[in-house]
Amino acid sequence: MQTIEEIHRSLGIPPSYGRDPPLPRFHEATELVAVEPNIVGRMQELTPETAAAWSEMKARAQEDGVALLLVSGFRSIARQIALIRQKLAQGQTLDEILKVNAAPGFSQHHTGKVVDVATPGCRPLTEEFEMTPAFGWLCRNAAGFGFRLAYPRDNDEGFCYEPWHWSRLP
Repeated sequence: MQTIEEIHRSLGIPPSYGRDPPLPRFHEATELVAVEPNIVGRMQELTPETAAAWSEMKARAQEDGVALLLVSGFRSIARQIALIRQKLAQGQTLDEILKVNAAPGFSQHHTGKVVDVATPGCRPLTEEFEMTPAFGWLCRNAAGFGFRLAYPRDNDEGFCYEPWHWSRLP
């Protein structure tokens, strides 16, 4: 098995990645449960506690007339590598990619405690999500289920603003 440093080298990610700004490393979850298919029909997994919290939060939102759709949950290091390689092959620069996707080993998705959320009528994984009733509902209610907006505007990690990315991490 390759080390994170070897993986980064193979992708062209500089050795300084994660130092400035400092980024936490995340290990892959070892216990996952199938939750539901995402918006393109791919089964998503989360840790058991996160799966229960997501299901409760989604049901409560539905009771309040708000539809929450799961875009992504757990993402393995191998999947993170594949996403970055795919984007590089499409002509995106590594700098552009790393503003949106954390390098392998640094993605919160590895933990299985994160959900990317969409709602009908809004393109997924776009800032326009913040203009939806779903985003407003999450801002008012997600904390009650243990979720928080992980990457607000001007976040310390240097990632782009992601109103769709909700985490159960400390």
